[in-house]
Amino acid sequence: MDMVFEGFPPEAGQFLRNLRDNNNKEWFQANKQTYIDAVRTPAQAFVMAVGERLQDIVSPDVIYDTRTNGSGSLMRINRDVRFSNDKSPYKENIPMIWWEGVGKKMQNPAFGLQITPTGVGMMAGMFGFDKDQLARYRDAVDDKKKGQALEDAIAKVQSAGDYVLFGDTYAKVPHGFDADHPRAELLKYKGLYAHLGQDLPQDIITSADFVDITVEHLVNMAPIQQWLVGVMN
Repeated sequence: MDMVFEGFPPEAGQFLRNLRDNNNKEWFQANKQTYIDAVRTPAQAFVMAVGERLQDIVSPDVIYDTRTNGSGSLMRINRDVRFSNDKSPYKENIPMIWWEGVGKKMQNPAFGLQITPTGVGMMAGMFGFDKDQLARYRDAVDDKKKGQALEDAIAKVQSAGDYVLFGDTYAKVPHGFDADHPRAELLKYKGLYAHLGQDLPQDIITSADFVDITVEHLVNMAPIQQWLVGVMN
C-alpha cells in the first residue's frame, strides 16, 4: 500500500463526536463514506508510518498490518454486542495496535493507540496475561536479575515523562511467593502496561506531526513492552 500520512482531516474528529451522539445503523450507513475517507483510510497510512518507525527504533520484529477486516492493526468499528448489555453497534473510538510476537495480536506485548471523541490515549505492554504467560511473568519478576530489569524499565519509563503503570491486580501476593517479596506489588499484576498519564488533545490528529508525537511517546514507554517481549517470546 503506497500511502503517505499527512494528518487526519478535521472531519475525523467530528465524525467520532457525531457517532457518539448517533450510535445507530441508520446514521452510520448514511455517513459511512465519511468514515472511510476521513477515518479509515488515513488510519491505514498512520498505522504504516508508525509501524515503520517502531521497526527502525524499537525492534525490527514489531508487526503492523493495514488490513481493515479486524485481523490487522486497525480494529473494526463494529462492536460485538452478543454478550454485552450495551447494544450500541459501533465503537465510538478508533483503536490501533502494533504488536511483537507470534500468534494472536492481542496476546502479545504491544503498542496501542486510541482516538476518542475527545482525545488520544497511548499504551505499551500487555492488558492481560493468559495462564502460561502469567506463570512466565511471575517467574521473571521473582528472578533477581530479570525482576531488577523490570524495575529499571519502569523507572526509565516514568522518568521519561507523564506515564503511569497500569494493569489489573490480585488483592494478595500469589501463592508460592513470600508476602514480603521485594517485588511483591509487581507479582500481583494480571497484565502490565504503561499509559499516558493524561490523554492528548484530539485536534493533534490533524497534524502531519502526529506520527512523530506518537512515536516519541511509544518509544518512551517501550522499555516495559520490550521487557515483556523478552519474557513472553
